[in-house]
Amino acid sequence: MKHASTRAVFANWNERRGHRPAPSRADIDPVAIRHALGDTFMLSADFADQLRFRLAGTRVCSLFCREIKGEMIAELWAENSRKVIDEVLAIVTAETEGVVAGLTGHAADGANTELEMLLLPLARSGPGRTGLIGALAPTAPPYWIGEKPIVEIALNTVRHLGAQSGANAAPRLAPAGDTVELRHGFTVYTGGRADTPIERGA
Repeated sequence: MKHASTRAVFANWNERRGHRPAPSRADIDPVAIRHALGDTFMLSADFADQLRFRLAGTRVCSLFCREIKGEMIAELWAENSRKVIDEVLAIVTAETEGVVAGLTGHAADGANTELEMLLLPLARSGPGRTGLIGALAPTAPPYWIGEKPIVEIALNTVRHLGAQSGANAAPRLAPAGDTVELRHGFTVYTGGRADTPIERGA
């Protein structure tokens, strides 16, 4: 994990879950991640609803030059990344494991910036209710952040943080490609830099 906020949120999530697959939203300690709160967000969905931003830190919102609370996370992505991010979100919610993703944020005038995104599951708080906590931050903030918005995000790489991962564990890396499918407990990523699929065991 490259960004300090990503590492702080993951460390708090990992500590607060203990021996459970995931902590609850109430378990997350805002004081412990106070320096990362500006880069932190929470997502939730009820039943078939799309995952929406329920909370978004000030620095997350500044990336898009607007308040994104209530917006669907799927709407932020470039068209060719949406199927992949849908599968990534499904992995996080269904398999209770986290991911770290390398992204590129694109402004309307062609400017871009590299971003790091963390997605971690939260324990379900009711029937059909799904929740996630995450962080989103540029690895090297350009001068124009907050002045012109990122209009779409492209997914570059995904690193899976398995259920037994510690804060210092090396995540597994797979290139983000054009297609992703779940098959017999494996997630298969095709495209990206590799010519052959990369499979991740269940």
